[in-house]
Amino acid sequence: MGKTVSVKWLEKLQFVGVDATKHSVVMSASDEENGIGMSPSQLLLVALGGCTAYDVVNILQKKRQKLTGLEVAVTGEQNPDPPWAYTRIHLHYRLRGRGLNKKAVQDAIELSKNKYCSVGATIATAEITYDYTIEEDT
Repeated sequence: MGKTVSVKWLEKLQFVGVDATKHSVVMSASDEENGIGMSPSQLLLVALGGCTAYDVVNILQKKRQKLTGLEVAVTGEQNPDPPWAYTRIHLHYRLRGRGLNKKAVQDAIELSKNKYCSVGATIATAEITYDYTIEEDT
């Protein structure tokens, strides 16, 4: 069975999105009058970052890697004309931990990109690239 989410208009160009488990996020236009929430198109990038971050942490924990921090910076390039579709998305993973194995990190990112991340699979028409840095945690 599918999951249903809803989007409710609040006022002006401001909306609240509610997921199937009743968690919410505010979305809006990014101008001064409306800028109380995320833009929907940037929320797509946040969703991709969250999806792959979940995968990478989960996989590295299963591989018993000593991960202590992860940040994913997601950069999207959009067409200049409507509907402003993303044509290229780049993810930079910054991982922190103790003795992280480079191959384990690479494998976790590849598994997320090619097998597990539902958001990435859904927006696969955009070129999605990545790189990463590993910082030793003392």
